[in-house]
Amino acid sequence: MQVKTDHETEDDPHDEIARLEAQIESLSDTIEGCRKLILLAKVVVAGGAIAMLAMLFGAIRGDALVLAGAMAALMGGIVVLGSNMSTSNQALAKMKDTEARRAALIDQLELRDVPPAA
Repeated sequence: MQVKTDHETEDDPHDEIARLEAQIESLSDTIEGCRKLILLAKVVVAGGAIAMLAMLFGAIRGDALVLAGAMAALMGGIVVLGSNMSTSNQALAKMKDTEARRAALIDQLELRDVPPAA
């Protein structure tokens, strides 16, 4: 049984392609999680803004607790929105770079067309 060294494993394009595909999958999961949190943050920001407007126009009683909750929702939602948008953009850029490296490795392989079965 022959054991591959780290140098030989790194030079095998099939292993590198598999590693890059796993990394792409992980980044895709990260982006999807961020997308869900971004949507939730937008809902929270909208809820906080609606509560503040409702208090301003007298639709709900102007209680300090409601105002504090509305302000916390508004500011907290903005923070979560910004943080997850930044993380999503970084993960997307890294995923595009990883996909480009994977495509370059695939292009380096000497692939042959397989004729259709008769």
